[in-house]
Amino acid sequence: MVKLPKSIDDTAAMLSRADYVAERSLATALFLSLKMERPLFLEGEAGVGKTEIAKVLAATLERKLVRLQCYEGLDISSAVYEWNYPRQMIEIRLAEASGKANEAARKKLGQDIFSDQFLIKRPLLQALEAGEGGAAPVLLIDELDRTDEPFEAYLLEVLSDYQVSIPELGTIRAEKPPIVIITSNRTREIHDAVKRRCLYHWVDYPNAAREFDILRRKAPGAEERLSREIVAFVQRLRKMDLFKLPGVAETIDWTRALVALDQLALDPDTVNDTLGALLKYQDDIGRIRGSEAGRLLSEVKAELAAA
Repeated sequence: MVKLPKSIDDTAAMLSRADYVAERSLATALFLSLKMERPLFLEGEAGVGKTEIAKVLAATLERKLVRLQCYEGLDISSAVYEWNYPRQMIEIRLAEASGKANEAARKKLGQDIFSDQFLIKRPLLQALEAGEGGAAPVLLIDELDRTDEPFEAYLLEVLSDYQVSIPELGTIRAEKPPIVIITSNRTREIHDAVKRRCLYHWVDYPNAAREFDILRRKAPGAEERLSREIVAFVQRLRKMDLFKLPGVAETIDWTRALVALDQLALDPDTVNDTLGALLKYQDDIGRIRGSEAGRLLSEVKAELAAA
């Protein structure tokens, strides 16, 4: 088990070793979350690297990653626990077949079928168990804004006391608090009661220098000229009124696509033909394709030539 970072600089270095290029403010929030054993709530546009934080933490700290992917209608049976009803029924049938029908046997059977061996543990309950070597896992609650408000209310006990209450068994509490990362794309506001239990950080789009550094790490096969043109082009797109601005994930995908086409630099035809790797809505693609793409590309090449 790898020890937790002892400072903000150690945290930034840990992220960098895993090829995650983070601003100091994000490294600070993450360090405080680890030091204070508080959940970290990451909010921002899709594709800016929020989910990747939890994956990097699990990998660098050598912890088990427990992921709860949120969606509309998520309930306790999918997120926390449920009873294995088929096995319970089999146990009851076996007891009946063996002739154990007296009062004491029925009472014992009632206790046995609601024991740990019949409990199916879902992500939130799994996260309360220590992994190999006694290390607490990393719990990723991904895209919390996709769930309903009642589920947020249920999370309060987990986030405050790192425990889950099961009526048939009682309260199950973590010996060591898990490292909790919560993400939201802000499709709706998360209740203040959840945010109060967390440290908060807004993950923004990177500036040009940081995005270029990200491409050097995530798409090392790209020529430097190509990477700089891609970054400059994407940075301009993010200043436009598009339905969905491209995130860092889309920048990386586009770069890898262009590398697969053996491109050494951007040209109008290639930009038009590969916009689907960068933009995910037809209205956005239709607006950029053609003369607008040519204009943006001309500005990019003029700026880089002047630099």
